[in-house]
Amino acid sequence: MRKIAVIGSAGSGKSVLARALGEITQIPVYHLDAWYWKPGWKPSVDEEWEAVQRELVQRGQWIMDGMYTKSLSIRLTACDTVIFLDLPQWLTTYRAIKRSLQYRGQTRPDLAEGCVETWSWEFVKFVWTFRQKKRSEVLHTLQAFPTHAVITLRTPREVRDFLKRLRLTWDAEIRRERDQ
Repeated sequence: MRKIAVIGSAGSGKSVLARALGEITQIPVYHLDAWYWKPGWKPSVDEEWEAVQRELVQRGQWIMDGMYTKSLSIRLTACDTVIFLDLPQWLTTYRAIKRSLQYRGQTRPDLAEGCVETWSWEFVKFVWTFRQKKRSEVLHTLQAFPTHAVITLRTPREVRDFLKRLRLTWDAEIRRERDQ
């Protein structure tokens, strides 16, 4: 695990997981929302966005969190591990609403400066319908890249257990590499 793509619905905990992975592994974390969005929630132009991702995946090690289904293949081509947060829609929707209230009027740590958190029914609807509208596309895309590990986590407990196991195995792996 040296190039890790963390994907899932908004509100699934991608950024939180990516930060935890970065702390454990000391691999640089790139929150794709911070690279995609310009101040005032202006999206990047497709060509520019793809170029940014192509540059990021060339780096030696990385953890990238973000869904961006349209350009997912760029990350899947380069990564060795995918972590798919496939949490229930009620939970992702709750978390997205909670996050928008928590950061209301502020810029979240995983976003570009000038992207002030706001409330939107359109966004809530997007999160609520992710499983129905996007999940099968994501699963289909993942099947097209069978050469890397796909770890699917479906509950907060699975996420916690995964991080606990990783912490133990990563420490052992680092010690083994030092001893060689």
